Amino acid sequence: MLKNNLKSLIFDIRLMRIFMLLACVFIFGLYYFAQGEFIYDPKGKRDPFIPLVTPDGRLLKLEQEEGAKGLLLEGVIYDEHGVSYALVNGEVVKVGDKVDDYQVLKIENNKVIFIKEAELTEVELKKEGP
Repeated sequence: MLKNNLKSLIFDIRLMRIFMLLACVFIFGLYYFAQGEFIYDPKGKRDPFIPLVTPDGRLLKLEQEEGAKGLLLEGVIYDEHGVSYALVNGEVVKVGDKVDDYQVLKIENNKVIFIKEAELTEVELKKEGP
């Protein structure tokens, strides 16, 4: 009987240790993941958590994210002495290429200059973050 009580006591101690370990892991997890309130950073794009339809069923009008006249400059690979590339409306372009009705005239390190019907259009690269 003493052996059974001793085995039961050892089992209870082990069970208590496992419970304490799990409680510590849980408390640490709560502390670690609850450091601050999560704030969504859309980086210039529409917040996907905002509904597009009002409660009464009307569609919300979205702000246009694109720059001048439907051109969205998403990135630039600039080479001062070689060929530079730009990511415009999801397409990789270089000087001389066409995007819609615009022709790429010049690529600089933070902007692209387009020409359409003898009219120049500059589209600057948006800066992300602070």
